[in-house]
Amino acid sequence: MDKKSQHYSTHFPDVRVKVYSVPESLRRHLYLFKTVTGVFSFKKLDLGTKVFIKHMSIPEKENILLDLGCGYGAIGIVLARSSLQSTVYLTDINNRALWCARENVKYNLSESSGKVIVLQGNYFEPFKNKSIKFDGIYMNPPLRKGRREFLTLCEEIPLHLNSKGLFQFVIKKKMGAEYVHNYLNKHLSELFEKIEVTFKRSGYWVFYLTTF
Repeated sequence: MDKKSQHYSTHFPDVRVKVYSVPESLRRHLYLFKTVTGVFSFKKLDLGTKVFIKHMSIPEKENILLDLGCGYGAIGIVLARSSLQSTVYLTDINNRALWCARENVKYNLSESSGKVIVLQGNYFEPFKNKSIKFDGIYMNPPLRKGRREFLTLCEEIPLHLNSKGLFQFVIKKKMGAEYVHNYLNKHLSELFEKIEVTFKRSGYWVFYLTTF
């Protein structure tokens, strides 16, 4: 694969390694994320993720949560710090992203920040043959790979959620947020009890879905 055409969801990115430090204030706390080339938004935390983190709903009681396609771990780490009693899983296919996520968990979270588990695999592959269901799944989906893959994933999401479970994600308007919203309401309303856009800002839409 041509290095210039490689996507950050490549298993082993074949680009020269360069390490960065990304400071960011999120939900009234300062974080410092270690990142490397070959990982999504490695020079700074992307605006979509920042908007999403600020406006995502985080349960107060004990839950099992998933940062799906975690990158270097910003969403999952904020979840773990904000819901200390919960177990939070972070998954990604990108080997470099997972190295960063593990480093960032160690640096940004204390032992009192709940149980954080980082696993490698594409989407739900790490949970194959495991009886784990989630109370909340959070995602900044890689729509540059195409909307069809993400919409197919949405059909699978309820299989991995408990009753009244949350699926929250962010999509840029230019990347088809309105199309996704219309598609979900037209084709997947039997799978989700609630399909809402809870926030719009700077061209980003934050989605909030719940299962029956």
